[in-house]
Amino acid sequence: MAGPDRFQVGLVQMRCALEPEANLVRADELVRDAAARGAFVVCLPELFRTQYFCQREDAAIFDLAEPIPGPTSERMAALAKELGVVIIASLFERRAAGVYHNTAIVIDADGRLAGRYRKMHIPDDPLYYEKFYFTPGDLGFTAFDTAAGRIGTLVCWDQWYPEGARLTALAGADVLFYPTAIGWHPSEKAEHGERQIAAWQTIQRSHAIANGVYVAAVNRVGHEGPPGAGLEFWGASFVCDPFGAVVAEAPRDTECVLVVECDRAVQEEVRRNWPFLRDRRIDAYDGITQRLLDR
Repeated sequence: MAGPDRFQVGLVQMRCALEPEANLVRADELVRDAAARGAFVVCLPELFRTQYFCQREDAAIFDLAEPIPGPTSERMAALAKELGVVIIASLFERRAAGVYHNTAIVIDADGRLAGRYRKMHIPDDPLYYEKFYFTPGDLGFTAFDTAAGRIGTLVCWDQWYPEGARLTALAGADVLFYPTAIGWHPSEKAEHGERQIAAWQTIQRSHAIANGVYVAAVNRVGHEGPPGAGLEFWGASFVCDPFGAVVAEAPRDTECVLVVECDRAVQEEVRRNWPFLRDRRIDAYDGITQRLLDR
């Protein structure tokens, strides 16, 4: 589906409270702010309805999961239709008893569910115990037709994998959205913090360059967990253009709504001058589907 040559994307960087309803109310306010400033596609952070619960393994937390369609997706659909904007919302999906996904839904500007993406890469690190909660995605990498054109979404840990970005771009996405919940372990911030955030931004900028697409990463902000422990989410939501240049970046410690213009003429120009998709050796990449190559 062809969209406008130029359109604005809105990234909602928010602080998440303990109560799900408070987060839904705050998300509603910030989406409205983005729309009022001209955003046509608005993306919320990963699992915005709750604080980041994967810091511990607790079976009772599965009660937070919802079906899709369900209460939160229907609420976001009504908001999208009212405002006439596309909304990307990250949800804890209950698919069946014992089967749960970390899912991003794309809601078109008329309130229609354009599609869903189930997070493919599931981490298991200290305070990021996602393998306990989430079944790996089974819908593959794709792009979705919306009133803004064809867009793609992946989720957080997917940010580190060029294969996911490439396949989503090959499916026709002009913008890759990454709803995110990433932060520092407080004990590591002083020594490793700057390198961690630099690596996080660099890998995503490389996806923009390699594929000739806009990349929009939206993170939460604030400390969650016990004082001196838990996670400090580093914010720094950003948009980079198809040349990899960061065109807007949010602060690291406060809520923020970024509204940034995407211009398909820029994408056309960059791809004409850096024709990476043209020059791919698709006849020589069989080994990419192997864990390691024999040596």
